Amino acid sequence: MLDVGCGTGTMLGYLARYGAAEGVDMDEEAIEYCRARGLEKVTRADAENLPFPSSTFDLVTAFDIVEHTDDDLRVLSEFARVLKPGGTLLVSVPAYMFLWGAQDEISLHKRRYVASQLRARLESAGFQLQKLTYMNAILFGPIAAIRLVRRLLPKPPEVKSDFTFPAPRFANGFLAAAFGAERFAVRRFDIPFGVSITAVARKPVTP
Repeated sequence: MLDVGCGTGTMLGYLARYGAAEGVDMDEEAIEYCRARGLEKVTRADAENLPFPSSTFDLVTAFDIVEHTDDDLRVLSEFARVLKPGGTLLVSVPAYMFLWGAQDEISLHKRRYVASQLRARLESAGFQLQKLTYMNAILFGPIAAIRLVRRLLPKPPEVKSDFTFPAPRFANGFLAAAFGAERFAVRRFDIPFGVSITAVARKPVTP
């Protein structure tokens, strides 16, 4: 399994429960942090040029990565290249350009998506779509309201991240519960709106 944009290795820890997992990331500091945690199979690389032979992995994960890249189709095609035939891609991206805000700029996002755009990109890269759903619908209203209201306010002299202060423990618990509750919904149907989009796609066994 390969986690693209592995950061400090949180997802690698989850994946390791199910088999051999390794990660790539552009940030050298993140790579060093992973290795300090004992995660040795981490490599500094960008998503457009993965340093692996074709048909290497059974699973590729890329959570909130594709929106950072200049050429998202090339990146998705690269994911398809390193997957074995029949392999699975798990990918998530931020939703709706009207939600664009300072956090997108700080995070160096290139774009936000609607479901049809992500579907088209995945199919153009050669994937067969298994599941595509919006996520974080419970908090969609408050987040959209905050983003839209901020556009009416005077622009601050300095762009600041939404995460410059630590959230209280009770808030973290509430947010985790709200987000986690959607796992029951997506088993039954695709959520029609949300702050993010998640897709499960498969590389065809035969071209």
